[in-house]
Amino acid sequence: MTAADIPDYTGAPDQGYEGYRFAGYTLYDALGLWDLSSSTKAADVVPGLATSWAIDPNNNKRWIYKLRQGVTYHDGCAWNADSAIWNFARVMDPKAPQFNARHVGQMGTYVVNIASVDKIDDYTIAINTKAPSSLFPYEMAMYYMISNCGVQKAGNDYNVYMKTPAGTGPYKFDKVVPHERLELVKNDKYWNPQRIPKHDRLVLLPMPEASTRAAALLSGQVDFVEAPSPDTIPRLKDAGMKIITVPYPHNWDYMLRMDVPPFNDIRVRQAANYAMNRQDMVDMLQGVAVAATQTLIDSQPWYGKPVSYDYNPDKAKALLKEAGCTPCVIKVGISTSGSGQMQPLPMNELVKEQLEAVGFNVQLAPMDWNALIGVFLTGAKKYDFNAINFSMAPIDPVQGILKKWMTAYAPPACCNWGFFADPKVDQLGNEALGEFDATKRNALLTKMNEQAVADAAELYIVHDLNPRALSPKLSGFVQAQSWFQDLTPIVVSP
Repeated sequence: MTAADIPDYTGAPDQGYEGYRFAGYTLYDALGLWDLSSSTKAADVVPGLATSWAIDPNNNKRWIYKLRQGVTYHDGCAWNADSAIWNFARVMDPKAPQFNARHVGQMGTYVVNIASVDKIDDYTIAINTKAPSSLFPYEMAMYYMISNCGVQKAGNDYNVYMKTPAGTGPYKFDKVVPHERLELVKNDKYWNPQRIPKHDRLVLLPMPEASTRAAALLSGQVDFVEAPSPDTIPRLKDAGMKIITVPYPHNWDYMLRMDVPPFNDIRVRQAANYAMNRQDMVDMLQGVAVAATQTLIDSQPWYGKPVSYDYNPDKAKALLKEAGCTPCVIKVGISTSGSGQMQPLPMNELVKEQLEAVGFNVQLAPMDWNALIGVFLTGAKKYDFNAINFSMAPIDPVQGILKKWMTAYAPPACCNWGFFADPKVDQLGNEALGEFDATKRNALLTKMNEQAVADAAELYIVHDLNPRALSPKLSGFVQAQSWFQDLTPIVVSP
């Protein structure tokens, strides 16, 4: 893993979406799961711990979820409506004995639209939303269910529970060496026979340094590494390693603070975008990224035909002069490594060079990935950053459009870190949330995305192709068009 430490494995992963991938999607399930079986189409949500869901025909703020029967947690605890309601309370109800404030920090954004949860019968629940929420099932694919029996047995002490955590996922917790490794074993009784792991043990090692990961793979210490450094790829190939890249929804850009100067001026935001020679970045990365002039990729239905900020340094200089921001001083929070951050130090140095060539004065403030996640979750107003380099995975319109741009989702509600505000965007978002016809909703979301790009809502740089390097001993892995990946099909040969 590129993470600097082992992600939290008690059911609310930290360390970004890499934490979700390795310590969430392995041990736990959600009501819906991502279909990660294909590398040729963007992943979508399919039934998980719920077999189906539908909006109440008499109430467009009430979702009915039918729960999967015959499922137990790894510790033998029964999965049912009572367990589901208990799981929502651990984040939503401060008076509940199982309430976990740290879980709120990691998972709270997925339940921010929920007003209440009702039990209809042992395997049916109703989730009542605060307002019509046509895209709600996407949020329920991100909220993991943990063993209520396990937490209760631990006296609602999560430090005790973490010694024997239990989910319903395809892997079970075996042991952990703090800051060194997390070991999981196959759940041979997993409810979906097609996802019972094809290997017996999964060992997860945090290695934030790209060169360390490459060396570990070459020496045989590990069989699979995330984000090999581009300059090591030829050597890895020569050693027989398999390099896998797939286009998928993941953008490497700068989130901009827009409630104060200088980025509250659209001319400054546009200038920053016109300053980007994105092909230079792609070339530096030896082709393991593609140029980006918006956050979505063209295979997504909401991509549309927005304005494109092609490299034009003269236009960038003119816009900064017109805005009266010369030199235009900005401070940018960046990470030294981390989930989806690719090769952040050399990449940010190139961005700094290109911005300063047109009249910006850029101060880079490096920190570790989890610290930057804290900056993101808290929101821009508590820091002196004008921007943060924070990679995101816009795998669905909730995360990729609604929660990034609507004013209702400014922190702590979610992901509008820089307090972007455009009444047109808010109106389109509210209309989309109230539209249950998929074709009409997609049209609204497309307009919303086009308007956000017209507003230069971020500094667009590149999309990640998410390279991975695998030992020739491994077979069966399918790299999905998603930030999440399914490790269960991997076969390990002697």
